[in-house]
Amino acid sequence: MSKDINMTVDLGNNFSLKNPVLTASGTFGYGTEYQDFLDLSTLGGIVVKGTTWSPREGNPYPRMAETPAGMLNAVGLQNKGVHYFVKHIYPQIKDYLTQVIVNVSGSTIEDYVRTAELLSILDHIPAIELNISCPNVKEGGMAFGVTAGGASEVVRAVRAVYPKHLMVKLSPNVTDITEIARAVEAEGADSLSLINTILGMAIDAERRKPILSTITGGLSGPCIKPVALRMVWQVAKVVHIPVIGMGGITSATDAIEFLLAGASAIQVGCYNFVDPSISQKIVSGIKDYMNRHQIEDISALIGGLTTK
Repeated sequence: MSKDINMTVDLGNNFSLKNPVLTASGTFGYGTEYQDFLDLSTLGGIVVKGTTWSPREGNPYPRMAETPAGMLNAVGLQNKGVHYFVKHIYPQIKDYLTQVIVNVSGSTIEDYVRTAELLSILDHIPAIELNISCPNVKEGGMAFGVTAGGASEVVRAVRAVYPKHLMVKLSPNVTDITEIARAVEAEGADSLSLINTILGMAIDAERRKPILSTITGGLSGPCIKPVALRMVWQVAKVVHIPVIGMGGITSATDAIEFLLAGASAIQVGCYNFVDPSISQKIVSGIKDYMNRHQIEDISALIGGLTTK
């Protein structure tokens, strides 16, 4: 039956994936780093590392810490800036036989807008993922995505200059993620990806000091999966645009759970560091599941959770 299986996912605005498996920003570099471990063309797409208008050095070391069933990171969006990306990285990745999405970050709305506008002219970049968990320097460091007003403002500004598929990555560090999701949808987002990392910290008891130089950082890995799954389920029920789920996905079973909760696609993040070929294995695992359950189209899985 496998020859009849359809794993294609349409995310809207002329953007589709050959299968629902993406790699998450910040965990997969630009894809070039993983080519020895898997066939990139087997994936639905890759989301490259966070890209900003100006080069960023990132935070001081130490900026990563292992935690039970996960990790904390405070890398700080280290990258060489969007102009370097366009000149040096894009030529290396533009011919990948999979979709390439650029994660866009910024400290001001102007940064987001200029970066998105520059990326919009690249023929082989059909979508960007807007990271609105970044600190808004004009608002005293509060992340754009923690209020409906802040999220709306940045998405509205980017939508005005970016005609291609606009995916918006939501922060879980909010009281009601559905409020932010609805606000972002209203401003023209084509899809939503969630969740970003959860704010956490680690302490060295012997030294009586925080392990991370920034004291707090973003928690990811299997430990956050129940929270991510719950938030994806909540958001998928209240918006009319596709949802891309992530957070603690380590297997095809995890991925299928997110699809059942309402995600149209998933992103694999932290576990790329454990098993560099895990994304390809998840694609195969989803196919096996569909074969076993005689499911011909991936759409039958999306939102297929039975609660009664």
